[in-house]
Amino acid sequence: MGLGSTAKKIQGLSDRAEAMYRQVQELQQRIINLEDEVDDTHDTVKKLDHNITEQRALLLAIADEHGIDGEQILAEAAIDEAEADEDGDETDDVDADSDAEAATTSE
Repeated sequence: MGLGSTAKKIQGLSDRAEAMYRQVQELQQRIINLEDEVDDTHDTVKKLDHNITEQRALLLAIADEHGIDGEQILAEAAIDEAEADEDGDETDDVDADSDAEAATTSE
């Protein structure tokens, strides 16, 4: 093997190493950008959560002024939502059973 072919192989390895290094740098920058976006999103969620807490307190105070039990209304809404979720889950199970039945009969 001559020096020319060895130099070509070394140059090829060097080129590939440089390309990989550029890819690693690009990936590193993308990760840094993603971390920044996650931090921004976290801050936004904290602000929104704080705003919702303030609004809930205001609504409960207004309801109390008008002689309405706001906590009772929220409890009933939570129960209704839970029941709706349960009904939705049951429908999914029925659909899955129907799909399984159809697959069995078509075989």
